[in-house]
Amino acid sequence: MKNILEILQERILVLDGAMGTMLQRYSFTEEDFRGERFKDWEHPLQGNNDLLSLTQPEAIAAVHRQYLEAGADILETNTFSGTTIAMADYHLEDLVYELNYESARIAKAVAAEFTQKEPHKPRFVAGSIGPTNKTASMSPNVNDPGFRAISFDELRIAYKQQVEALLDGGVDLLLVETIFDTLNAKAALFAIEEVKEERHIDVPIMVSGTITDASGRTLSGQTAEAFLISVAHIPMLTVGFNCALGAKQLVPHLEVLAGKASCGISAHPNAGLPNAFGEYDETPRQMAEQIREYVEKGLVNIVGGCCGTTPEHITAITDLVENFAPRKF
Repeated sequence: MKNILEILQERILVLDGAMGTMLQRYSFTEEDFRGERFKDWEHPLQGNNDLLSLTQPEAIAAVHRQYLEAGADILETNTFSGTTIAMADYHLEDLVYELNYESARIAKAVAAEFTQKEPHKPRFVAGSIGPTNKTASMSPNVNDPGFRAISFDELRIAYKQQVEALLDGGVDLLLVETIFDTLNAKAALFAIEEVKEERHIDVPIMVSGTITDASGRTLSGQTAEAFLISVAHIPMLTVGFNCALGAKQLVPHLEVLAGKASCGISAHPNAGLPNAFGEYDETPRQMAEQIREYVEKGLVNIVGGCCGTTPEHITAITDLVENFAPRKF
C-alpha cells in the first residue's frame, strides 16, 4: 500500500469535518456524558466531548463512519482537549492516556473497516492535538504582562503523554492544530520529536495554525509567513490553517504558505463565520464553491472542514477536489 506522502503527490486528500457539530445532534445530557462509569463523579462533565470516547463510544464511531462515507480520506481522533492541562477543568487528568488511546483505537477500527472495503482508497487516522486552554507566550492578566499561566516544559510533558497514547492507539499521523500561540505548538512539536527519537520511529506531522481576525495574524501576533518560518525546522507532511475563518477569508494566507513552504499545504476552514447565535450557516454548496479557489489556484494538498461542517460539507468538498490536481511540493 502506498504511504500518505506518495498519495499526496497524486491527489488532494480530504480531511473529515467537525466532531463537535455532529455530537451536538445527539443532545447528550449530563447523565449521557457520565455513563455508568462516572455516574458518581463529583464534578460536572457535560461538554467534555473527549470523554464520550469512553462513555458513548458508539456515537464517536458513528460520526467517524459518516465522514468516511462522505468521502473523507483522513479521520481526526476525538482528542482535541486530550491533555492533562485541558482535562484539569473536569478533574480528569488521570484519564488522559486512556482517553487518547481509546479515541485512536475507535478511529483506527472504523478507518480499517473502510480501507478493507476500498483498498484503492486507504483511510488514515490523524491524532488530533489541540492548543490547550493556556498560552505560553502571553499573559492572561492585563495588569501583569510578564505573568505566564503555563511554562514550555509543562506543555511539553503534557503533550508527550498525549502523543504516546495516540501512537499506542494506532494513529497514522499527528495533527497539531488550531494553533493560536506558536510557542504552545513548539512544545507539542518538541514532544513529538522526543517520542520519535525514543521509539526510533518516523511519523508524519501536520501543523495547522489559526488566523484569529481580519488582521491576518495568529493570536500571538504572527503573520502567515512568520508562523511558517517559526515551525519550518520541523519535518512536516503539511502546514496550513484551520478554524477561526471561513474558506474565503483563508485564501490570501494559504497563498503565502503555498508560495514558501517546502511541504504540503492543508486547510480545514469553518463553515463560514458564526452568526449572532454562534452557529454556522454556510451550506455545503456555498463552502465548496469557496474552496474551488484553493484548488483552481493549486494551493492545497489536504482540505477538510472545521466548526459547523458536517458529512454533507465533506461530500461537497470530495466531489469538488476529484477534478483537480494537488499542489506540487
